[in-house]
Amino acid sequence: MERTMKKYFPLFVMPTLMAFFIAFVIPFLMGLYLSFCKFTTVTNAKFVGLDNYVKAFSNKGFLSALGFTVLFAMVAVVTINVFGFLLALLLTRQIPGRNLFRTVFFMPNLIGGIVLGYIWQAMINGVLSGFGVTMLMDAKYGYWGLILLMNWQMIGYIMVIYIAGLQNVSGDVLEAAKIDGAGKLQALFRVTLPMMMSSITICLFLTISNSFKMFDQNLALTGGGPSGKTTMLALDIYKTFYDKVGFEGVGQAKAVLFFLIVAGIAMVQLFITRHREVES
Repeated sequence: MERTMKKYFPLFVMPTLMAFFIAFVIPFLMGLYLSFCKFTTVTNAKFVGLDNYVKAFSNKGFLSALGFTVLFAMVAVVTINVFGFLLALLLTRQIPGRNLFRTVFFMPNLIGGIVLGYIWQAMINGVLSGFGVTMLMDAKYGYWGLILLMNWQMIGYIMVIYIAGLQNVSGDVLEAAKIDGAGKLQALFRVTLPMMMSSITICLFLTISNSFKMFDQNLALTGGGPSGKTTMLALDIYKTFYDKVGFEGVGQAKAVLFFLIVAGIAMVQLFITRHREVES
């Protein structure tokens, strides 16, 4: 049986490999090449070297979007994971209707980002109108609006992953810690959290990557306003590529830089948290 599987393995894996190369590898390599070109279509690309990257780094809008995205991600990652974990702790206890609460908290993740953006825009502006302001009158309103939207959408999803991690923590180990005199907080930080580091790794990876890649919510909620102060990296790349004639190469260069930034941060996070998994 094993010899037969080895014999026909290339045949069965070929369709998946072909799809992977066609849908990911080839477009990625073409995009990498086009980031060094001036073009309007892929057939008229003219190689210009590092000119697009120089323009990208000298563009104040890109640097502003990078700073705003980093500031947003720092707060969003912490709040989403903290509140998601607290909800998971609460909903792993024997409380009435906990399955209903899990479903209700998870449901916002099923709603599309564009829809969420317009819904929260109406709600936030409705509240702010009572104070005579709107979300686009000051960047801080847009910033906290994005934080609120991201938390509302992702906390339930992260909660589900943490619930799975908490349920895999051995009750015998917790009982042994209790017998040894560990309090609830000591058991939480010295037993429970180390034993569910794999769930923490997944949740941190998802929240970091989604925070940096957020596009549709940003487009719908603030559109980058006021004056581009709430523009995140993905939206800035989109505007550069589609709103500025002759800047397609610069937009592609920004996209490559965006990929390197997100991949670099995610790899560092995975290395650190996986190392803690080994230690635990």
